[in-house]
Amino acid sequence: MKISLLHYWLTNMRGGENVLDQLCHIWPDADIFTHACNPDILPETIRSHNLKTTFIDKLPGAKNNCQKYLPMMPSALKKLDLGDYDLIISSESGPIKGIRKPQTATHICYCHTPMRYLWDMYEEYFRNTSITGKAAMMLFKNYLRKYDLASADSVDHFIANSNFVAERIKRIYGRDSTVIYPPVNSDFFSEGDYEKNDYYLFVGQLIPYKQPKLAIDACRRLDRRLIVVGDGTQRRELETVAGARITFAGRASGEKLRGLYAGARALLFPGVEDFGIVPLEAQAAGTPVIALRAGGAKETVIDGSTGLFFDTPDVDALSAAIEEFEKIESSFLPDVMIKHATSFSEARFRAEIRQFVEAKISGH
Repeated sequence: MKISLLHYWLTNMRGGENVLDQLCHIWPDADIFTHACNPDILPETIRSHNLKTTFIDKLPGAKNNCQKYLPMMPSALKKLDLGDYDLIISSESGPIKGIRKPQTATHICYCHTPMRYLWDMYEEYFRNTSITGKAAMMLFKNYLRKYDLASADSVDHFIANSNFVAERIKRIYGRDSTVIYPPVNSDFFSEGDYEKNDYYLFVGQLIPYKQPKLAIDACRRLDRRLIVVGDGTQRRELETVAGARITFAGRASGEKLRGLYAGARALLFPGVEDFGIVPLEAQAAGTPVIALRAGGAKETVIDGSTGLFFDTPDVDALSAAIEEFEKIESSFLPDVMIKHATSFSEARFRAEIRQFVEAKISGH
């Protein structure tokens, strides 16, 4: 079989790109199609494939911020020729699934989420963008929503990365999906020997929907030390109000990130995520999670065993959860958290994806 892998854009390495990386392990000879690509940030697993981009890749600034060309992406996809491929697997949370599918091909879409900035979180993105961004969102919203709905017709089988996203796929596209959780490098994050230290941890982009300010405000109220890992549009604003016990560590990966996870008393996870790799990385490092009871966290954190939930995204609720956690902190056992995180491993993901694809190709 001739196989193609599709990914919306390859300009950073986060959860969606880690999924593509695992797909590349499964199908090392597949071609990759994407709108824009920055090869310097990609692992060899992806970079070694035949990478093909649309004309978006050649536009100014596309390798760093190709989202600004979103309205042009449907036209760019029309120019892709996938006529020779038998199996098409798209990794989707932006516009890539709307390709012209050959009649004889099977298209399987691993959906991280229907585009948040068009659907469930449109108002959130609109509220936090610039005046120019607001104008563009209003101008192109209906066109892009219509395109996104039509593009779902090219998909034969949907995979959702969580039950939370499966509900969105059903509600927006009217399609059923099979849930296969994304891969977590649990083996890596469970390695090493680290001592616990007196700090809480936030890991993620410093943008409004991730709710970094909520974590900061709660730790300020309780006079707790917090290390903030990540960067984004809110960083300068947050630094001005953070206080002396809040440390901004910038971006971190590899051993540095593993050490920060392992040394923390708990990870604070106050945002609503489609799935959320970060809580599982923390659990793999033996660290419990204090999470908002919403989104993918409900599927990755076991209340009272690998973490605690709070029910409303406000300072009172998170502060109360931190204080409750400190009363029972010793009951959270690293071995239990590590074992739980291992059930989301990369090996498990590859096995489940292979099994799903083989079943659909064989017609079962």
